[in-house]
Amino acid sequence: MFEKQFTRAANAVAYLTGLPLTFALCVAVVVAWAASGPIFGFSDTWQLIINTGTTIITFLMVFLIQNTQNRDGAAIQAKLDELIRVSQGHNHFIGIEHLTESEVEEIRRKCEEAAKRHDEELTNKVATKTARKMVSRKRAA
Repeated sequence: MFEKQFTRAANAVAYLTGLPLTFALCVAVVVAWAASGPIFGFSDTWQLIINTGTTIITFLMVFLIQNTQNRDGAAIQAKLDELIRVSQGHNHFIGIEHLTESEVEEIRRKCEEAAKRHDEELTNKVATKTARKMVSRKRAA
């Protein structure tokens, strides 16, 4: 129950904080704070207000942003896993996000090598096919 409420709140806050209007409102608050500096004599209390406010907001936003990114990443991973599962992709790639960084790097390196070999094979096939066509045209002429 709490998790669903938190997710709803995190989504709403993430949406609202991403709006241009929200950015404009924050700029207006900072401008109003800066403009009030001479009124309050640029006192320590005046500085403490903005420092405390921005620190608290930043602290809370870090957790909301991380929560949103975790869910987005998990959702994208689930979608990719499903695409791999229903396609001709290799099912052993499903779940590799749980491996260590070096293990994932090794898999990435092997995939790049396989892609290069595939490109070279494709290039050789095209070159061979082109050469055969040229030879058969030459023989026909």
